[in-house]
Amino acid sequence: MLYLIFSDVHGNLEAYKRMLKAAENINPDAFICLGDIVGYGPNPNETIDRTKKIKNLFIIRGNHDKVAAGLDSTDTFNPVARKAIVWTKKKLKDKNREYLKNLPKGPLLIDNKFTIFHGSYFDEDYYIFNPFDAIVTLQNAPTRISFFGHTHIPIIFKFTPQDKLEVITILTKKNKLEIKLDTKSYYLINPGSIGQPRDRNPKISFMTYDTKKRIITFYRYKYPFQKTEVKILKQKLPKFLAERLGKGI
Repeated sequence: MLYLIFSDVHGNLEAYKRMLKAAENINPDAFICLGDIVGYGPNPNETIDRTKKIKNLFIIRGNHDKVAAGLDSTDTFNPVARKAIVWTKKKLKDKNREYLKNLPKGPLLIDNKFTIFHGSYFDEDYYIFNPFDAIVTLQNAPTRISFFGHTHIPIIFKFTPQDKLEVITILTKKNKLEIKLDTKSYYLINPGSIGQPRDRNPKISFMTYDTKKRIITFYRYKYPFQKTEVKILKQKLPKFLAERLGKGI
């Protein structure tokens, strides 16, 4: 099986369209979304509508999806995120709010092969940034391979049979990077973000996983983020949300 795995679209229609265009050439057997279809960006309804049209999609909710659906409060959000999600809640169509409300909560086991979650295995809202957070998750993961989102940073945490944690940062100017997974290590992998990359690279970031060959492939593509910037400013959302797109922060 070839899975296309993506996360954190965050209402960025231009970025989402670029990924879906790339997917036509990749031709995966199935798609996996690790959460946060909405939040921050100016096109929440449009990104949800596009998501509904994806065939063979496995999907879990993200923290922004959960708050936009009215399932949680904004207490843990910073002021910028809070203002954006309040705006998003007002803009959502009833049918799309219901769609977000019914998204499953991670973790979710996919085809008895690997696990997906938004933040961490223990808490969908928790951020995995450092080796300590990664190792706790890896030591308790039900499968050797897990995929997560939430941080918007493409990265691999690898726990070897020698009890050694390796951190593999995906910093490349190439549009495509392949990595072979071994059969004895445990992996915790983040595909990066579609709608709001934060690794100082403004290109959208997603990946594929070939379960037969045990190969993951990271993809990076440019998209017209300037169009998204204009929309954000037109909707009077925080200026920072527009400025960060071109900087990848």
